[in-house]
Amino acid sequence: MTLMEQATAIPARQTMPAEERYATELAFLAAHDDGPRPPGWALTPRAAVTFVCGSGGETLKLAKPHETLPDRLLIAPKFVGERALVERCVVTLAGERGLLLVGEPGTAKSMLSELLAAAVSGTSALTVQGTAGTTEDAFRYGWNYALLLAQGPTPQALVDSPVLTAMRGGRVARIEEITRCLPEVQDALVSILSDRRVSVPELAGTADAQVPAAPGFTVIATANLRDRGVSEMSAALKRRFNFETVEPIADAEAESALVRGQATAAVQRAGAAFGVDEAVLDALVTVFRDLRTGRSAEGWDVERPGTVMSTAEAVQVAASLGVAAAYLPGGDVLDLVPGHLLGVVRKDDPADHARLLGYWDGPVRRRAEDGSAMWRRLWDLRGNLR
Repeated sequence: MTLMEQATAIPARQTMPAEERYATELAFLAAHDDGPRPPGWALTPRAAVTFVCGSGGETLKLAKPHETLPDRLLIAPKFVGERALVERCVVTLAGERGLLLVGEPGTAKSMLSELLAAAVSGTSALTVQGTAGTTEDAFRYGWNYALLLAQGPTPQALVDSPVLTAMRGGRVARIEEITRCLPEVQDALVSILSDRRVSVPELAGTADAQVPAAPGFTVIATANLRDRGVSEMSAALKRRFNFETVEPIADAEAESALVRGQATAAVQRAGAAFGVDEAVLDALVTVFRDLRTGRSAEGWDVERPGTVMSTAEAVQVAASLGVAAAYLPGGDVLDLVPGHLLGVVRKDDPADHARLLGYWDGPVRRRAEDGSAMWRRLWDLRGNLR
């Protein structure tokens, strides 16, 4: 294949939103479960939970044939976590109450937010990324200044924010990292979530002076528990959200499977096959879990680094190992693990370097002494951490 052919063969997008990636599943579930659903919802609450959590290994069957859908379909789980958490989230949204997903960085809060929005509204695109530079316009509205100067304040000159668009259509608006917004910007949501309408004073005296929320409108926001540069939410805003904490994955096998699957997909997007041995991935996940919890699988105490050793970081390291194995072969991929781990722990606190060395001198050494060839090799690589 020539370079020109390779260039034209590259997909137009690196990733797709959930509503496009899982379009067949969403359409199938809408046809499969025709039970009662809240106003404006694309799926029933039960089908929304199934979309996120999967069908439990059961192949679902349509009651009657559909022109464009398969008769049977297995719904794969997309979020690794408690089903009860997802059910509570769905119930919150069905009650048109704001949902705030909080937790450590890298616990898939944004992914869960995207999946829920796709299941409820059919779109996850109505999103505001919270930053210190986010303004109130991102939650309310702005103006097309060319039209504003030519016509004055008119409905045609109004530029809807993602939140206002969601209100008009009765859909879910997503706000990522809400606590990174300044308090006065956050508080623009208080009246929106209370009154369920947005006032436009510039259009006072006209029918467009207020924009009411259509049935089905609500907000999903996310916030990290351990982060810097955040703004505390006001008590008034907190009361308008149901808080749900997204915990790190509890089951080691489930986490290993998730890391393997997502790293494989990442390497495939990079144009290569994933060639990292499962034993290496299991060792990698073990290191992340030990450092995250402060306790090894054997019960040995471990000093936790200040850096969050999240599943998302484990996926990134595993993907890097896969890309290196595919494009820069020439040695044992296990030899690369210490260097990548050092890159992770150095992100926040320089003292974490010493904590990683302490982990090597503790659990890694003890496992090597117990006769594990994998851990013996990792112990021999301790010098790569300096």
